[in-house]
This record gives sequence, structure tokens and C-alpha cells, in this order.
Amino acid sequence: MLKVQPLNCTLKRDTGQPSSTDAMIAVLAKEFAALDVEVAETIRVASHNVLAGVTSDEGEGDDWPAIREKILAADILILGTPIWMGQAGSVAKRALERMDAFLSETDELGRMPSYGKVAVAAIVGNEDGAHAASAQIFQSLNDVGWTIPAVAACYWVGEAMGSVDFKDLKETPEMVAKTAKMVAGNAAHLAGLLKDNPFPGEKA
Repeated sequence: MLKVQPLNCTLKRDTGQPSSTDAMIAVLAKEFAALDVEVAETIRVASHNVLAGVTSDEGEGDDWPAIREKILAADILILGTPIWMGQAGSVAKRALERMDAFLSETDELGRMPSYGKVAVAAIVGNEDGAHAASAQIFQSLNDVGWTIPAVAACYWVGEAMGSVDFKDLKETPEMVAKTAKMVAGNAAHLAGLLKDNPFPGEKA
């Protein structure tokens, strides 16, 4: 059975505070569950003490090692982020920076711990920037070993400077729902293929 780990990179630290990023992750989670993919509990990164750095463990008080373990225990990662200033939020960038450590954590065949694992994005905002954010996210994730499927981003962008957020919508927009189904289907398909046929790595 495949497993997906959602990572919510909202700037809101309080897990009790509603998050549009959570709402978008929930849309994707529903589609993954419909495909019999196990959906792990969402990790809200800002509610943890994730220290700045580019190693897998930055020392005393660092919560990233436990988060890293959960990410790598799954087959699929959902990286959810709001858009701020036209780009992925700072919490998402910190998570990506911490995954930079994968570059030096290769196995005997040169494969990073993220090899054979798939990543998709859930993006929300009240300003332009969904394509810019997905470009930043996917380039960074691919650099550190994640595999990106076709149609890998599910996003919603509201009116610039508007007061209506994705979490405020009474129903999921048709195109968002359609995209979520495609994202989940493609990601699960690819993850299944990679689980059965891992990347070969560097052959001697």
C-alpha cells in the first residue's frame, strides 16, 4: 500500500487556526484516499521548531529529524504552501533547505534517500504566483532527488488583495477538483512504478 505524507507550510503556527493550505491539502488527500493510498496526518511545519540550516539534524531542540523521518517513510510527499510576495512562502523554503542534506546522504549507488519517491504541490493564495511557486518548489525538490509526475501542482489563486480565501469557499471549484484527481492519479501511478522498479543509481 502506498502512503502519502502532507506537509503544510502555512505561516500559521497554531494548528487550531484554519488554513487555506490545509483546505487544499484536504482536496488532494480525498483523491489519494479514493485510490486506496494511505494518507498520513498532516504536519504543520510552523508549529514545530525547525531550525535554519542545510543538515538533517541541526542539534538540540531541532524538530526537523522527526519530520524528515515521516517524510521518508512515505512514498509520496504533498508540499503545501501559500503564496507570499508572488512566491512560495518562507516556511516551504526552510523545509526545502533542510532537504539539501540529501545531496550528501547517498547510498552505495549514489542514490539520495528521496530517490524513488514522488512529490506534488498544493498551492493557495490571493495574488499571482502559483506558477512561479511551483517552479521554485519542483526545481528544488528534483535537485534533492524527488521525482515529479505530470500535472504535479494543484492550486487556487483568488482575487489579488481579496478577502476571500480558499478555505472560505462553499465548494471546491470544478477545475481544482478535476486537477486534484489528476495530480493524485498520476502521483500514485508513478509512485507504484518506482516502488516496484527503483532507480538503478550509479552502476560500477
